Amino acid sequence: MMTNVEHIGIAVKSLAVSNDLFTRLLGCNPYKSEAVASEGVTTSFFKINQTKIELLEATNPDSPIAKFLEKKGEGIHHIAFEVADIYAEIERLKGEGFTPLNETPKRGADNKLVCFLHPKETNGVLVELCQEIKPS
Repeated sequence: MMTNVEHIGIAVKSLAVSNDLFTRLLGCNPYKSEAVASEGVTTSFFKINQTKIELLEATNPDSPIAKFLEKKGEGIHHIAFEVADIYAEIERLKGEGFTPLNETPKRGADNKLVCFLHPKETNGVLVELCQEIKPS
């Protein structure tokens, strides 16, 4: 079961330019920046109360963010929902007819396991499921 909106992901051409823009817009600095080599992105996170905004800049031309920017330009890329058990939630959603883009959760930014759902089944919105990685 989804517990809340974890963050909203926004694809940007330049993290430096967009960090400045969102700092001025939100009145705060990003609290974290991180490279996710497996996805070919560098991210930056802002937080306003419990709401997080993730800015995503492509680090290579073959990354999903580079392809998104080429096709659609800058803007909202995905909405992420926090889940308590990502494995169970993937199975539940498959049973409801949704198609995960990755059957097995993978490590994402901000210490999360992530899985995306195909947007053709979610009214064109890329949905991300994420679960905090617990220390072992």
